[in-house]
Amino acid sequence: MRIGITGHRELAGEVEARVRRLLADALMRADSVELTVVSCIADGPDAWIAEMALALGGRLEVVVPASEYREGLPRWHHPVYDGLLARAGAVHRTGLIASNEASHMTGSELLVQRVDRLLAVWDGLPARGFGGTADVVAYACERGVPVEVLWPQGVRR
Repeated sequence: MRIGITGHRELAGEVEARVRRLLADALMRADSVELTVVSCIADGPDAWIAEMALALGGRLEVVVPASEYREGLPRWHHPVYDGLLARAGAVHRTGLIASNEASHMTGSELLVQRVDRLLAVWDGLPARGFGGTADVVAYACERGVPVEVLWPQGVRR
């Protein structure tokens, strides 16, 4: 089972804790022997599920949207990003340089093309910019990739 992840970043406090539980529950329903998570390993759900999959004995594949992608992530997340990247069984690169909305969407498209299903930590609202979670969900649906939306009831971003 190859599971992809897309989701909102900058989730804090109780929302983060609830999303982490939803992600853990989703992974527990998968066969950990055959589990591969495909992620861009940004801060938030991307990294959380990658860490969980590895802890369960699953594999991690990383998609790097652009060569400057890491520099666009929060500095505090760099050690986590570097550690996960080092543990990845495979790394897929778009070949793009600039880390921007277009490269992020290209990376997400590459991710969706490599998975059997997509987990989306998504509040159901339109994307705040091109390549946001809503756009990735729409792309997965267009390609026929099943999407499981994970969002705590009653929570607003």
